[in-house]
Amino acid sequence: MKRKHNFKELQIWQKGRALVKDIYQLTSKFPKSELYGLVSQMRRASISIPSNIAEGSGRKTSKEFSRFLEIAYSSALELETQLYLSFDLTFISESTLDEYLNKIDEVQKMISSFDSKILADNI
Repeated sequence: MKRKHNFKELQIWQKGRALVKDIYQLTSKFPKSELYGLVSQMRRASISIPSNIAEGSGRKTSKEFSRFLEIAYSSALELETQLYLSFDLTFISESTLDEYLNKIDEVQKMISSFDSKILADNI
């Protein structure tokens, strides 16, 4: 089956993939007691971003792809909340929080922009 988009060539997928690596490295420093709590949640939310972009790229219509982009965007919002909680619980510093919020913001903007483009172009 031929896809309209090769997800591996999409910058939003590449940025999402890099974010997963960053989140894994960050959460590896969290308390062991959080392994099945916040660490697991953050890792799953980050993985959901590039995974949904990849899955959506295989859909037949732009509208279907857009739905998966919405899910990826929502996962980024979830991850953003979890970073704030990590800061509140003093697992990360304010500078680390800001650094990761900027990374997530960049991914969110890219997803939103790409979603608008595929719907406008109907590609």
